[in-house]
Amino acid sequence: MRRPLIAGNWKMNGSKIDAEELLRGVIAGVADMNKVDVAVCPPFPYLYVAEQMLAETAVGWGSQDVSREEGGAFTGQTSAAMLTDFGCRYAIVGHSERRQFNGETDSIVGRKYARAVAEGIIPILCVGETLEERESGKTEEVVGNHIDAVINLSGVEALAHGVVAYEPVWAIGTGVTATPDQAQEVHAFLRARVAAKSREVADQLRILYGGSMKPGNAVDLLAQSDIDGGLIGGAALKAADFVSICQAAQSSV
Repeated sequence: MRRPLIAGNWKMNGSKIDAEELLRGVIAGVADMNKVDVAVCPPFPYLYVAEQMLAETAVGWGSQDVSREEGGAFTGQTSAAMLTDFGCRYAIVGHSERRQFNGETDSIVGRKYARAVAEGIIPILCVGETLEERESGKTEEVVGNHIDAVINLSGVEALAHGVVAYEPVWAIGTGVTATPDQAQEVHAFLRARVAAKSREVADQLRILYGGSMKPGNAVDLLAQSDIDGGLIGGAALKAADFVSICQAAQSSV
């Protein structure tokens, strides 16, 4: 059975004091959980806070992005090697907000995924369709292209070193959540897409759901056979809510 992963994406929120308070709440809340992996992805300036506070705990930490370049004259970017300096275990790549606001293409995301893997970081590959794409019946085409960007560049075996997060764009930060059946349908499609290349990789690949997962719907979503955890946005900014979702994942095993 795949071990659930609950990862919090804090996005561009909070202050140093907020980060410290939130981490204290998460540390205390998940201390006795042994069936679920837990991670947080704070803004870049607070990675050092995460490293200092989480180093002796079971909670992992990661970044919200990573450069596709190894290093050099790339002002404002952060390399995978720099992230390992701060003990990052994870890096989110291809989030819809990066695709929308920063012009990231599937090719760019594929290269970021590869750079993370090369440095021993677990990339969390975000895939998902817009409302227009869903209503046009293009969900499978869109998410298929997103995951194929990694497979075509690095081979299906690269997915054995990462995590996929299905985040329907129409459900991110909107309060609208895909129904458990809707989410399961896409998760099953993604696993089948990978299985067409490697059943072994597909069977062990963790596919998270993101898009307004919260305490009230986490149990039903995590009960689905192909949903292996969550990439949590808004609910990750409140320790009690985040811990509640982690508890749901712990109980789902």
